[in-house]
This record gives sequence, C-alpha cells and structure tokens, in this order.
Amino acid sequence: MKWFQEVVKSVSKGKKFWKFNAKENSDEGELLLYGDISDSTWWGDEITPKNFKEELDSLGDIKTLNVYINSGGGDVFAGQAIYSMLKRHSATVNVYVDGLAASIASIIAMAGDSVKMPKNAMLMVHNPWSFGMGNANDFRKLADDLDKVRESMISVYEDKTGMEKESIVELMDAETWMTAEEAVEFGFADEIEEEKQVAASLNNRIFAINGLKVDITRYKNLQVGKIQFKESIPSESKINKLKEHPVNIEEIKEKVTDNNKIQAVKVEKQVPIDLYKKLNEIHERRFNI
Repeated sequence: MKWFQEVVKSVSKGKKFWKFNAKENSDEGELLLYGDISDSTWWGDEITPKNFKEELDSLGDIKTLNVYINSGGGDVFAGQAIYSMLKRHSATVNVYVDGLAASIASIIAMAGDSVKMPKNAMLMVHNPWSFGMGNANDFRKLADDLDKVRESMISVYEDKTGMEKESIVELMDAETWMTAEEAVEFGFADEIEEEKQVAASLNNRIFAINGLKVDITRYKNLQVGKIQFKESIPSESKINKLKEHPVNIEEIKEKVTDNNKIQAVKVEKQVPIDLYKKLNEIHERRFNI
C-alpha cells in the first residue's frame, strides 16, 4: 500500500504560491507572497506546510526577513500556518503590503514586527467563509467551525492592534477595507511609506492591482472610492461623479519606481465601462442568486 500512500501525497500536495530569496553575503532574507494563499487547503496536508518550513529554514541564521504581500486571501489554514511560522522565527520580520493584503493575507501581515504600507495600498478584514454539502447537522457543524476560525483570527488582530474584541468584530462583520492611513490608525499597520504608483484597474468583475487579479464577487463590501486607479480613471475625489462620467480606459504606459529604477509597464487595453453602474449590477446579481 506504500505506492497508494505516495499517490495520495502527490495529489494532495498544493501548488507553490510563495518564493524565498536569500541575499548573498547578507543576513537578510525575502519572502514573496503574490496571489492566492494556496490553491488548495492545508487542512490534512502534511507535505506543503513542511516544504514551506524547510525553505524558510534554508535561509539560515538571518537577522531580518522581509515579507512582500499582494494577495486577496485564500486558504485560512495555510494563512494561519504561515503566520505562526513567521511569528516564531528568530529574525526581525518586516512586512510590506505591495498593493493589497485582504482576508487571510491580512492575518499573515500581522506576523510582522513592523507592517509598512504605501499610501495607496489597502488592507481588508472580514469573517471567514466557506461552502459545503450535507444535511442540517453538517451545516450546523460548519457554522460552529467557522466561528472557531473567526475566534482565532480575532486573537491575531487583538495581539497586533491592541483593540477591544468588540471593535474588531465590528470591523470583520462589516468587511472593512482600509487605506494605509486607516490601517495605521487602527493599529493593523505601523508605518506609511511614500506613495507608489500602484497599477489598479476594474474590468467587469475583475479588480487588478499590481498584477494581482481578484474576482470582486468574492467580497460584499469593496469600497471603490478608496481604490486609487490608473491615471485615466477618476481619483477618490471624483468618484461621486462616476454616474455622469463613464470611465474610458485607453492603452497607456505607467512608470513604476522600483529601487530608484524607472521601468515601463504595458497595460492591457480594456473595454470602456461605467464603473458605478457596473459595480451596482454585480452587487445586485451577487445577492439575488
């Protein structure tokens, strides 16, 4: 039966969604978390967490670990495991939110001894969700399990922010999207960096930020007014004019500053949309299913 066990292990092994970098002749290491936090659950998966831990340990006796996050969330068990591993690490952990840290990605961000966000980055907290099948007893158990997961998430936010539990519950119940200023004010982040030219766009139901594509129907309260879009899209101060002024997105080039180097980034041409109208249509469809 050994061959069968190996097959089960190979099937259960999730795809790698992280990247570690060890800097030569340096006591620093890097972890890049871009995209979904695991395409499959780490619940019952002994292989993928072990691989992550082995790569983390392979960085050696580093003094500093810089973690770069741009993620809309993912598997809660993977996120909690990564949070715990980073929290236990002996190095000073610096977290940089490169665009978005939403859902379980915001839990990972809380592992940082310092959490830094550019002015135009965002952080989101909400309640865990799931889907299932079975009878009434199965769904009652699922609801109980979700409540337990939520309690574990609340404790992480409490440790980082120092906020009262009731206040954190309110933020999670409302699915709260925070700007960098708000994240610092609440205690989820520690420092606001200089504003970076974050490439953000909304096409139909897909919200893209710095190369990360997120289906906004996953969320119930995406606050469009807080998103700083591309140059051709009205800024937050003009968001209330979207009804009268449909957004036309042309093919443009943006300059992105990265370590004082200027690079040209080609942005896909997108179909002109009335952003305000489109969001309302998506929202109505989502709650009328």
